[in-house]
Amino acid sequence: MTEQSEPLTGVKALMFDFYGTVVDMQGSLIKAITPYLEAKNYTAQPANRIVTWWRRTHFENSMIDALLGRAHIPYREIGRQTVDYILTRAGIPHTMDEVRALVSEIERLEPFPDVIEALTRLKDAGFQLVILSNGDPDMLESGVQFSRTEHLWTRVVSVAEAGAFKPHFSTYATGAKAVGLEPSEVLFVANHAFDCVGAKAAGMHTAFVDRRKRPFGNEYYPPTLVVDDFADLANTVVARVKG
Repeated sequence: MTEQSEPLTGVKALMFDFYGTVVDMQGSLIKAITPYLEAKNYTAQPANRIVTWWRRTHFENSMIDALLGRAHIPYREIGRQTVDYILTRAGIPHTMDEVRALVSEIERLEPFPDVIEALTRLKDAGFQLVILSNGDPDMLESGVQFSRTEHLWTRVVSVAEAGAFKPHFSTYATGAKAVGLEPSEVLFVANHAFDCVGAKAAGMHTAFVDRRKRPFGNEYYPPTLVVDDFADLANTVVARVKG
């Protein structure tokens, strides 16, 4: 059920986080790492916990990089550092080739089941659809093709163009500029509260996709919309902007 707090005035484009919002990062990485852990005879922690360590540590390393204000480290390199760390933490002997193979699985994530139909409806309604992702450009190109959504996007923007990871304000400004819009003309969509907070602080409308049924947790930059899934998103946006 949709929660609404603000009007969607003047929205011309929907801008999406990719990893975890359009594609199921947690589920897909669990499927990818499970046979690897089985081959290592590793049973100390379940695969879902290892993937949670992976994602949380990657996020922490990305935020550290953004806060340092130095040269932007590529997403793939952050991933290599992260997977090496979590396998070491888990006590799993590994090679760097194995680490790189696991990181490459990020380019093969399945979309959530409701994504393609909802995006198609939004595109048919006349909205520009844009990805703004922390992924490297080549990783996003592969990931978008694998997700079978490449025909739906007006533009795929990597934060490498801004030289910082989200939620740095420059990333959202770069995304809006890439499609010739003001931030106020964009509805940013993510299932991560931090991403919605960053986009809202940068002047965008935001939609929090609450698939996991968790509180948003930030009263200073509340989302414009809270929706259950992409079907709910499409129904709400088409009705409120085009209706």
